[in-house]
Amino acid sequence: MTAPHGEGSVEEPVEQPVEELGSRRRAAARQAASVSLATGVYGVSFGALSVAAGLDLAQTVALSLLMFTGGSQFAFIGVLGAGGSGVAAVATAALLGARNALYGAVLAPLLRARGLRGLAAAHVTIDESTAVAQAQPDAATARAGFWWTGLGVLALWNVFTVVGAVVGDAL
Repeated sequence: MTAPHGEGSVEEPVEQPVEELGSRRRAAARQAASVSLATGVYGVSFGALSVAAGLDLAQTVALSLLMFTGGSQFAFIGVLGAGGSGVAAVATAALLGARNALYGAVLAPLLRARGLRGLAAAHVTIDESTAVAQAQPDAATARAGFWWTGLGVLALWNVFTVVGAVVGDAL
């Protein structure tokens, strides 16, 4: 993976015309919104599968808020739903989620997030936020795209997870 605006650099450009920066930020916002909505809707299936695997609404919501990495969440409930142990479910989810640490290593120089902001950045470092950040032509737009996508997916994934769990439980 390369830096979002080429050649391994995360340095800010010296000058950016305001109109050009605004245009790039609008493009990143559109990308973030479309990725967030498309990914968030998949939360319906996670919520429904989670309650079908035996988790209740509170457990489903907690898992979705705390684990927040779709593939790992699906693996976790898949192992439990198939009768596997909690240890096997956690190990499987952790193995799949380990890729996010690699994304974090790539994004750390760009985001420069410390303290609580660093914890928040770690939580929303997922495939989608990384992809949108990496697609941007400059560091400022990459940071904006990362945060907009990460927070957008977090919000919509969890809203749609609740919808899926409630509907799945009713069926």
